[in-house]
Amino acid sequence: MPEAVDVVVIGSGAAGMAAAALAAAEGLAVVLLEKTEALGGTTATSGGMVWAPGNAHLGADAAKDVAAARSYLDRVVGGDDPGGRRESFLAHAAPAIAALEARTELRFQPVARYPDYYPDLPGAALGGRVLEPVPFDGRLLGRHFALLRAPIPEFTPFGGMMIARADLVHFRRAMRSLPAMAIVARRLARHARERLRHPRGTTLVLGNALAGRLLLSLMQLNVDIRVGMGATRLIFAEGRVRGVEAGGTVIPVRRGIVLACGGFSHDPALREALLAAPARRFSAAFAGDSGDGIRLARAAGAAIAARGEGAAFWTPVSSFTRDDGSLAIFPHTVTDRAKPGTLAVDEGGRRFVNEALSYHEFVRAMLRAKMARAFLICDHASLRRYGFGPIAPIFSGIRRWIRRGYLVSAPDIAALARALGLAPAALGATVSRFNEDARRGEDREFGRGGDAYQRHLGDPAHHPNPCLAPLATPPFYAITLYPADLGTSAGLATDARARVLDSAGAPIRGLYACGNDMASVMDGAYPGPGITLGPALTFAYLACRALLQEDNFFPVPSEWHLPQGGKC
Repeated sequence: MPEAVDVVVIGSGAAGMAAAALAAAEGLAVVLLEKTEALGGTTATSGGMVWAPGNAHLGADAAKDVAAARSYLDRVVGGDDPGGRRESFLAHAAPAIAALEARTELRFQPVARYPDYYPDLPGAALGGRVLEPVPFDGRLLGRHFALLRAPIPEFTPFGGMMIARADLVHFRRAMRSLPAMAIVARRLARHARERLRHPRGTTLVLGNALAGRLLLSLMQLNVDIRVGMGATRLIFAEGRVRGVEAGGTVIPVRRGIVLACGGFSHDPALREALLAAPARRFSAAFAGDSGDGIRLARAAGAAIAARGEGAAFWTPVSSFTRDDGSLAIFPHTVTDRAKPGTLAVDEGGRRFVNEALSYHEFVRAMLRAKMARAFLICDHASLRRYGFGPIAPIFSGIRRWIRRGYLVSAPDIAALARALGLAPAALGATVSRFNEDARRGEDREFGRGGDAYQRHLGDPAHHPNPCLAPLATPPFYAITLYPADLGTSAGLATDARARVLDSAGAPIRGLYACGNDMASVMDGAYPGPGITLGPALTFAYLACRALLQEDNFFPVPSEWHLPQGGKC
């Protein structure tokens, strides 16, 4: 008889690893299945921010923050909360973070200044509600460091060097400030020492630090980690999920199975059925997020919630072929669109949105207009000061990007329009109007730089508006943007305890979901930074609590066999 375990977790992003670690910390026997050869999923390549209302790092303001977050979500997401899932998130986000910091190697620090995406709405926060992982020394993983998924190469210059959020400003100023240059020199020297023994830098920050800390926790808690082993079917008998088949072997479970496979960003059939039409082509999510958990659960009778524009967390992306022949999908989230000296236009050469809005709102504007692409434009001064997409502000190698066809360059706006296939008169008029407003510091068309979030993404040293500067220094450059997703918002219907629901709204016994496998509690909205990882960790915690309930335990038969019709 195959050896039974208490819990099987399928998927190794933040949600899956957190669920596995918390269950193991309670003394349960846990198997973690990951179909690829690396751990971390989309989390490992993300910014690693966690939206956690009422977290303990807020101190005496924690209780007030939960009430404020409730008011904020009522405005952004809507007042309805079917099944109380959103209220469950608000009630348990802080306990989840506390449990993870107490029982695992996860450590968080508050982001003092990072506004919610709609900062003028009641209940919005300007900082503190968002946490980020404390930097992590990857060397602590030993040989398991090779199992941790690497960040996106374009975010790790100098051969795999991760740059902390707080250090970005120093890298941008390194050629203009001696103190910044000294800081950068120290960071580069540390990275050079790390590369003597490792294929990439071992000072981990952002989502890679979060995933690395969780991996260390799994190692310490003796979780049975099985990479290269995808789940192929659930075993369903006697009214509940009783096991899973993976790698040709049936694993019986005593308590339950947690689905945390990352959603369906790379499943063509589900994308066609659930996503808005112009956004079906590109995804910035991890390629392994291909709907495995959703297919397993649907075969067991699970229901799916949400579709259309609300089915994903949107971001504009650009695309190019790397030197090794692989396809790069670069998400334009926060690094360039709001910086002075940039603007975005449609295929008519006209602005269509406030470029400094959140990446989610930027793409929603594209979807409303049924746009398949847009163009992000900047001048030479802006590129050299701030960078442009994956092109770094220093050591940028502009000619290389032009040769590979990613960056379009022209000596004037009319020539740039012709190179992009736009009407020169239309683009010229757009840039002329924009430059006039930029000189005055007031965007009369879209109000760019008009709230705290937009100004946060701009350049605080640039006046009078940190988001506006004329496009005046030739040559001029353009990148093509496409609507894409960072992950899916539609997913399995679950209740407030992370239990997967069937089409009648009843829990499927022994089956849980968290992360992007479950339909988001944000219901297609994107209120602030970290609103995927915050609920992911919270519902991983709630799934663990449900698994620990005494009535959830069931004995495995002494002679385990695959039930007739047991294939889900």
